[in-house]
Formats: sequence, structure tokens, C-alpha cells
Amino acid sequence: MTTSGSKQLVDVRRVLRRHAGSLARDLPWINCGDPWAVLVSEVMLQQTQVERVVDPWQNFLARFATPRALAAAPLDEVLRAWAGLGYHRRARSLWRCAQEITERHDGDVPSNLEELRALSGVGAYTAAAVASFAFDQRVAVLDTNVGRVLARCVANRRLTGTQATQLANDLLPRRDVASFNQALLDLGATFCRAKPRCATCPLANVCAWRRDGGDDPAPLSAGVSRPQPRFVGSRRQLRGQIVAALRQGPMTEASLRAVVDAGLSPDVAVTLEQLARDGLVCVTRRRWRLGDN
Repeated sequence: MTTSGSKQLVDVRRVLRRHAGSLARDLPWINCGDPWAVLVSEVMLQQTQVERVVDPWQNFLARFATPRALAAAPLDEVLRAWAGLGYHRRARSLWRCAQEITERHDGDVPSNLEELRALSGVGAYTAAAVASFAFDQRVAVLDTNVGRVLARCVANRRLTGTQATQLANDLLPRRDVASFNQALLDLGATFCRAKPRCATCPLANVCAWRRDGGDDPAPLSAGVSRPQPRFVGSRRQLRGQIVAALRQGPMTEASLRAVVDAGLSPDVAVTLEQLARDGLVCVTRRRWRLGDN
């Protein structure tokens, strides 16, 4: 395994730091200075493309500028504010997270990694991202983008999740860790993509895969690079259509069947029950609405 002092790691670290400025994407949550805004962005970015998040993030924070503001809101209002993002369980988890921050941390997002992990909807990646980008802690941020960079550029081999985590930590510089983590994410998102843009990549001259060749080590590497399941015709699509319809107001099951895609309508009943178990919808007198009573 590549060690923290190896020439390959030193070269990648040096060249990435040199190009960090040119790699930077113009995203409003970068260097915003507000831990809550960073946390909201990271939750929204889970399984969602960056370009779909910018406007909803700004609109959401305009309504819920602090954890206290979100904690005090009814769930149906939160779900309406989540329009356009999908994966609505994230909205409920963020709502619960805001309540936990308010109750346990006096309304302030905690900087401690373990305390962040204890919050609803906050996994290993999100906790590390908030610790790094909001509090400049020396912790690696490992997502699909970074996993591809590590597998290709640093190791040129498929990595397990544990190996990728260790390698990501070994790669960290001693200072300016947040900007370095952001540069890794930017590199993976812009150049080291699923279909890589090696010819113009600023790290091409230090990339182990480009130098040594072989099969692409990135697919299924790092425990994070898994393909997304099909969306069209899926239960996930139907869930989104039902929630979107209920944003307009309560509806009966029959009315919902009439507004969703025809091919999905037979699954409305079972999907409503799933949404209810997730705490996203409830029913009163045969009319379904957003919220959990």
C-alpha cells in the first residue's frame, strides 16, 4: 500500500495544491463561513447532482436560516421547501437533525466528528465534510469523486473502502486541509469523472494509471463508486410524483392515481404506505397529506 511519505503521494499532493485555484468551482457554499449552511449543502448533495442543488439550497436557507428555524417548522412545510431535490427522507432527517442540534447543542452545529455522526441523516462522509469545510479539521473527505482519483491517480488499483479511507488520510497535507479536500472533489467532478478527461487533466503527469496503464481501477472502487439504479419507472420516481402532488394539498388515493404516470399508478397504494412508514405522509378521512400527524 502507498505510504504517506511515498514519492507518488508527495507528487500528487504537490501538484494538486498547485492547481487547487484553477480547479475551484463557483459554488455558493464553498467558504461561506456558516456551518449550518455547509451542513444543509452536504445533505442536499447526497446522491444529487451539484447543479440541481444551488437554487434549492439558497431558497431553503432563506426560509430556514438556522437550525432553530428549521426545528420549529412543521414537517409538511419542510417537505414543500425540498421541492426539486428528491430523496425526501433526507428532508425529514435534516429536520430531525435541526431539532437535535437545537436540543443537544444549543442551536450550534457541533464541530466534533463523533457528535456530527450522532445527528440524524449524517453519515461518515457528511460528518467529515462538515468537520473539514466548516471547521477546518484535518480529516479526509471521501466520496465517489475522490474515490476515483485515489484509485486511478494515486494507486492504479481497485481499493476497498478501508484502503481508500487510509489513502485519503495519508494524502492530506499538514495545513489548508479544507481547500485541499475541495480541490480533490473538484478534480474528481471535473476531470476524473466516470468517463475521465485525462488529456486535459492537470494531474496527468503524476497519474499512476496514465503512467502505468491497465484496466480502469475506478469502477466499484473505494466502496463508493456504485452505479445509480434506474430511475424512470421506479418506485423512487413514483414516490417523487406523489410527494410533488401532495405539495399542492391533500388528495385521495384515487386522485393520486390519476395524476401520476399511468404505468406507475398500480403501485400508488403500497407506495403511500411506504411513505407513511417513513414519516413523510399521513392519512385522515381517506385524504393523504404531507407530514406525520
